[in-house]
Amino acid sequence: MSADRRGKIKQFTIKAAVAALWLVLWQLVCIIVNMELLVVSPLTMLRRLTELAATGEFWLCSLGSLGRITEGFLLGSVTGAVLAMLCHQFSFAREFFSPAIVLIKSTPVASFIILALVWLTGQRVPVFISFLMVLPVVYGNVSQGISEVDPKLLEMARVYGMNRKKRVTKIYIPSVLPYMMAACRTALGLSWKAGVAAEVIGVTKDSIGRKLYYSKIYLETADLFAWTAVVIIMSIALEKTFIWAMGAIGKKFHLVRRENNAASVK
Repeated sequence: MSADRRGKIKQFTIKAAVAALWLVLWQLVCIIVNMELLVVSPLTMLRRLTELAATGEFWLCSLGSLGRITEGFLLGSVTGAVLAMLCHQFSFAREFFSPAIVLIKSTPVASFIILALVWLTGQRVPVFISFLMVLPVVYGNVSQGISEVDPKLLEMARVYGMNRKKRVTKIYIPSVLPYMMAACRTALGLSWKAGVAAEVIGVTKDSIGRKLYYSKIYLETADLFAWTAVVIIMSIALEKTFIWAMGAIGKKFHLVRRENNAASVK
């Protein structure tokens, strides 16, 4: 067995042991509290989740929330990245948009949700809120990535007359990609938290947030835990998907990055 494979098995074993420990702690808390109205056991939650997954309404709500939050995440990511490039290119744009970015980062999510409920239809509110949460994260990371591009590479590109397209694909993308991946990891979690919160407050039709709201109203704690587990699972799955996609893009530019680094050393 190769060292790499042994390392992966060891890592998986550690993660599985940690997960099992948390499940044991959860079960102990349930036993101590001894009131399923407050805390349900892992087994009860899993049983209820299985029951919900057998219904068409479960998939309608889950896919509805997934679609809205993914849309908001993509819109925020693209807008944040484009805005970062624009602000890097033009100082006036940086000065103009900086107060708006600070405002978005500083304003409580609940305030935006309430305002969005006045401005938009219920179905669009989670999209808008997810968009707002993602925008400043991606903007900040991409801006930092652009500002830390190796000046020696840019000088080399200027000396050899490299056109704009080649500078972007061979210098900027390989340099900014790690920052974009870090932004995705942070922004996806925020988009799910804020998006589902918007669904709860707006009682959005065909959404996980609506189910969470009704679970609280009718004191259905098992449903509350089950739907929360769905949010966590979908958030992790979406994060893994986007990180895989970014990694695939990274592999495409890996050789270019190595060649650029070698050129800068020379």
